[in-house]
Amino acid sequence: MRIAVLALLWGSSFLWIKLALEGGLAPLHVTIVRCALGAAVLLVLARSARQRLPRERRVWGHLIVAALFCNALPFLFFSIGEQTVDSGVAGVMNATTPLWSLGLGLLLGTERGLGRKRLAGLGLGFGGTLLIFAPWQQSGLATWGALALLAAAVSYAVAFAYMARHLIGRDTPPLALSAAQLLAATGLTTLGLPASPHTESAPTLTGVLAVVVLGVFGTGLTFHLNSRLIADEGPTAAATVGYLLPVVSVGLGALVLGEEVGVRVVAGMAVVLVGVGLARVGRAGAVRGGGARPEAHLPSSERTAARSTPVSARTTSGVSSTSSQPTAPTPATCQGDSM
Repeated sequence: MRIAVLALLWGSSFLWIKLALEGGLAPLHVTIVRCALGAAVLLVLARSARQRLPRERRVWGHLIVAALFCNALPFLFFSIGEQTVDSGVAGVMNATTPLWSLGLGLLLGTERGLGRKRLAGLGLGFGGTLLIFAPWQQSGLATWGALALLAAAVSYAVAFAYMARHLIGRDTPPLALSAAQLLAATGLTTLGLPASPHTESAPTLTGVLAVVVLGVFGTGLTFHLNSRLIADEGPTAAATVGYLLPVVSVGLGALVLGEEVGVRVVAGMAVVLVGVGLARVGRAGAVRGGGARPEAHLPSSERTAARSTPVSARTTSGVSSTSSQPTAPTPATCQGDSM
């Protein structure tokens, strides 16, 4: 039941972004409010759990970089992309993050022992993405908005590689660390306000409500629920959510917004999900063989919480982690993600 609730809250984020944009909010405004409300929720939760924000300058420096690539840029890119691309397609593009993370790991040399399944998953995933965008057709999705969606997924992959090296394993409790990261993201996005275009009309009530739900539930609360799911049931149960997000985003887009999804796009989505599944199966096999750490294949940016969760909670999944040098994770989303 918790998995279904989390998938619904998380997968609906793309619907709320679309409604906020249609309600008169600019992409940057959606991003700022989302970060601020998500940070507020996590700050309240951290305070109730008696978790303090980090105080070290070095940690805050790393948090600023992580906030840029894991929150500020992808949140903004998704809002820009959904100005011209359906919310359902945006959800599927978000699901390509593990593929970009795997590709980045290969370039950086942090990914070793690439088996046939992961190699096939990588090829299928990118092939499915190409099928969705169909750049050879005038009616394809190869637009600036679609490229912004892909840029968001790539930004997540860069963030996870950076966070694995500089933030994972810190003594700061996960809720406080995440709240601090979203605070940094709020500050970064607010710096862009002078360059944001001014709107002549005020946002509609629907737009305001949509961005509030996005910030409180789609960002702050989903992080907390996912981190609790990881701690209580282990990373395997949490990974299930990642497979449901595109289904939720496409379904809500069709039911609520009346978005049409053609046969080619549906086929591309299916190929992408199969590719992501194969890539994760290969990663899970590496975990069982004593390779990557168990959180590496989690479906969200919140695997940061898994890495920061006490060892006693992480080892309940049956896999104990003793390596002091974490490998680059291969996540699908980042909520403060982003998560």
